[in-house]
Amino acid sequence: MIRFLSSVAALGLMAGGAAADYTLTILHTNDFHARFEPISKYDGPCSAEDNAEGKCFGGSARLMTAITEARARSTNSILVDGGDQFQGTLFYTYYKGALAAEMMNQMGYDGMTVGNHEFDDGPEVLKGFMDAVEFPVLMSNADVSGEPLLADSLAKSAVIERGGEKLGLIGLTPEDTDELASPGDNITFSDPVAAVQAEVDKLTAQGVNKIIVLSHSSYGVDQKVAEGTTGVDVIVGGHSNTLLSNTNERAEGPYPTMVGNTAIVQAYAYGKFLGELNVTFDDAGNITEAKGEPVVLDAAVTEDEGTIARITEAAGPLEEIRNKVVAQTDEVIGGDRDVCRAMECTMGNLIADAMLDRVANQGIQVAFQNSGGIRASIDAGEVTMGEVLTVLPFQNTLSTFQVTGAVLLEALENGVSQVEEGAGRFPQVAGMTYAFDAAAEVGSRVSDVTVGGEPLDPAATYGIVSNNYVRNGGDGYEMFKNAANAYDFGPDVADVTAEYIAAHAPYKPYTDGRITKK
Repeated sequence: MIRFLSSVAALGLMAGGAAADYTLTILHTNDFHARFEPISKYDGPCSAEDNAEGKCFGGSARLMTAITEARARSTNSILVDGGDQFQGTLFYTYYKGALAAEMMNQMGYDGMTVGNHEFDDGPEVLKGFMDAVEFPVLMSNADVSGEPLLADSLAKSAVIERGGEKLGLIGLTPEDTDELASPGDNITFSDPVAAVQAEVDKLTAQGVNKIIVLSHSSYGVDQKVAEGTTGVDVIVGGHSNTLLSNTNERAEGPYPTMVGNTAIVQAYAYGKFLGELNVTFDDAGNITEAKGEPVVLDAAVTEDEGTIARITEAAGPLEEIRNKVVAQTDEVIGGDRDVCRAMECTMGNLIADAMLDRVANQGIQVAFQNSGGIRASIDAGEVTMGEVLTVLPFQNTLSTFQVTGAVLLEALENGVSQVEEGAGRFPQVAGMTYAFDAAAEVGSRVSDVTVGGEPLDPAATYGIVSNNYVRNGGDGYEMFKNAANAYDFGPDVADVTAEYIAAHAPYKPYTDGRITKK
């Protein structure tokens, strides 16, 4: 259809000089999280044997082929990313942003927004990545003027040319990135709607009438941005790992989701899909048609040989670490974000149990793990250190501290305050139980809290173990920042978890009702 429309428009121009429709294919990824190698159906590592048998998805080699094939289907295309290339596997732990920059340059990306995980190692690593890539990295809803590393290099928007037309790209990152990552004290984040509208107005004044927002802000926020702004044509999303599709029964909405005249797309995560949106604009820059579907990168997509060779080479230094077998499980240990960010999950129980077991002899009664720190499941069979590090990639250390029961209740309320949004602050616990009502008013959702089998005493002091990210206020846990007797320099949570699985091998995953939804 696109080629037909283009041909008709071209004939119109030759015949009478009439304005031509402009067609564009927007290829897009989001939340890749360093999944350079193929992944399993659980989004974790997939063995070479399983890959040979056609059981794996994604990986840079498949993505390279899919991009090449999609470009061949279009007469005019761009390739963009919705953020969070960083963090998630040993590749990021070892290479930081360098390998992501190399692969994105090879694939020919045209633009990217900053995801919250791009700040996991502070502005320094983000700046190194930006210096290495050959395309604009954008973020509109933040003031970086006080951060010397980014003040002169991180733009809010950019204009690129494709097919004889100017396209405006605007970046967007979570407003609470200061809670989700480590941007430092020199960057302030702001409301996405106002930030986007300001950039749209600036671009429109420059004569740009085709505007694409690259948004690492969640499907829900993207819809609010579309409703609250004028002049945005397409929003390429991320952050919520949302699958939009017209054919997949697990999709959370149609592809694209139309809000007024704005087309919203997102393509799940981890390189499992390549989004492919075909858009037609009239001469005034209005969308007259928007249609497409994410392409699943399964065994039907051939892996690019050159990319396989490069990723294999890059994996060399990682092999000894990740191939070490640490335990055995006869069942899947479930770390699916849709489950762990909404209810008790088996991976959450494992991690919380492991943390509490490690420090129980120190008078610690409760373990607290944010579900946003749980990044994958582990499938049945041998458990390698590489798998554990994929689940817990952030190099967070064990933190112990003391708070009152009242503060602990406040923390639980924070943890369930955004459960309907799938926020990563949802708390997995050990040594305690609680219930929550997601329909109740925020701040009054938690009830029936017990510690060690006894009702929570607001005046009592409790020993808590968590990770250093949560203890220092990440994911909204500000109430822990001034906790008494805080020690943030324990062992890596991944190491603690691996040792616990090993001590309980073969590990049997379970839930026991410690978290109840009313």
